[in-house]
Amino acid sequence: MSVETKELPVIVAGGGIGGLAAALALNRQGFEVVVLEQAPELGEIGAGIQLGPNAFHAFDALGVGPQARARAVYTDYMVMHDAVDEYQVGKIPTDEAFRQRFGNPYAVIHRADVHLSLLEGAEATGKVRFHTNTRVVNVAQDEHSVTVTDQNGQRYQGVALIGADGVRSVVREQLVGDPARVTGHVVYRAVVDKKDFPVDLQWNAASIWVGPNCHLVHYPLRGGEQYNVVVTFHSRQQEVWGVTEGSKEEVQSYFQGICAKARQLIDLPKSWKRWATADREPIERWTYGRITLLGDAAHPTTQYMAQGACMAMEDAVTLGEALRVHNRDWTQALDTYQRARVARTGRIVLSSREMGRIYHAKGVERLIRNDLWRGRTPERFYDAMEWLYGWNVSNCLDAAKHHQGALV
Repeated sequence: MSVETKELPVIVAGGGIGGLAAALALNRQGFEVVVLEQAPELGEIGAGIQLGPNAFHAFDALGVGPQARARAVYTDYMVMHDAVDEYQVGKIPTDEAFRQRFGNPYAVIHRADVHLSLLEGAEATGKVRFHTNTRVVNVAQDEHSVTVTDQNGQRYQGVALIGADGVRSVVREQLVGDPARVTGHVVYRAVVDKKDFPVDLQWNAASIWVGPNCHLVHYPLRGGEQYNVVVTFHSRQQEVWGVTEGSKEEVQSYFQGICAKARQLIDLPKSWKRWATADREPIERWTYGRITLLGDAAHPTTQYMAQGACMAMEDAVTLGEALRVHNRDWTQALDTYQRARVARTGRIVLSSREMGRIYHAKGVERLIRNDLWRGRTPERFYDAMEWLYGWNVSNCLDAAKHHQGALV
C-alpha cells in the first residue's frame, strides 16, 4: 500500500443506519471516512423498530451503547395472538433470564433514535465528513483506490467504497444489476400518542396479531409516551415497490374478519405511510475489488424477522473486525467480511419470507401455526433463538472459517 493510498479516506455511500454504523466501525480502525448521502439532510424515515440482543452487542462494539440504551424501551415479553379469535399462539419472556442467556436485552426504539445515536457517535470522532444532496451515479476503481462520481460531476477518491445506499442501491445496481422481488405485501406504519392508544392494549411488549393474509403489530416507544402501530396485508392489486401516502379506507377494507380487540389498531392513526415491500434473492458475492456492499444494499429483506437494522449494524462491526485481524489489508478483509456475512444474512432474508407465511396462514395452515409453540418453555424458545441472538463481536468472524472456497 502506497503512502498516498494510506492517506485516502474510506467512502461510504449512504448516511442511514448502515452507513453511519460503517463509518463508526471504520473510524475505530483508524480510517477517516467520507459519507455521501443523497437526501438534503441526514435522518431516518419510518417509525419503530425492534432490537434484539445482537443489536446491543453491535451498539457496544461501535461505542454508542449508552446512547442507544437511553433511548430504548425495554419490553417484558414478545407475544403472538391469533387475530381471529384472540388465541395466544406464543409468549416469550424477555426478562432477566433472557438477558442472562444472551448478554443483552430485547427492546423497541424509534428508528430515528437509532440513527441519532450513531450520528452522535460519528460526529464525536471528528474524523467523519458528511456530504448531503450527493447522489452516487458512477463508481470506478484501480488497484489502489476507488473513485465515486456524484450527480453534479464531483469526484471523490477513497481507499475503498462501502455501498450502504439502501434497498435501491446504485452501487449494487452497477456491480450486480439484479432485480428486486416485489412481495405484494403492503405495510402501513404510524405512531400514536399514548393518550389515544387503547388502554387494554398498552402492554410493555412487542405484540403481534396474526390473521389470514394480514397481521398487526404494536409496541411502546419513547418511554411509553407513544405506540408504534404496523399493519400488513396482501394487496389485491399489482404493487410497485415504494413509499406513498396511505388511506384509512384502504387499511380498513383488508381487516374485516379480525377480532374487535385487534381491530382497534386500524382505527387509531390520523395519518399513515404506505410501504409496498420488496426484497432480493440472497447473493454469494458482495465484494468487487475495493468495493463492497453493506446493510440493505447487500441483503434487502422483508420485515418479518425484525432484523433489518440489526443486520446492517452487524455488517459494520464485522467489517471493522475483518480489517483489524488483517491489519487493514483491504483485499483480505473484504474477502473475510463477505464470507462471514453471506450465509447469515441470507438466512435472515429466507427466514423472513417463511415467517411472513406463518404469520399470514389461513385454513389448516392457521391451525398448524397455532399449534406450533403450544407448551414450549422459555428455555426452548431461547434455544431456537440462539443462532440469531447469540451473535457478538467475539464470534462475528467465525462463519468465515467455515465458508472457505464457498464462493464462485
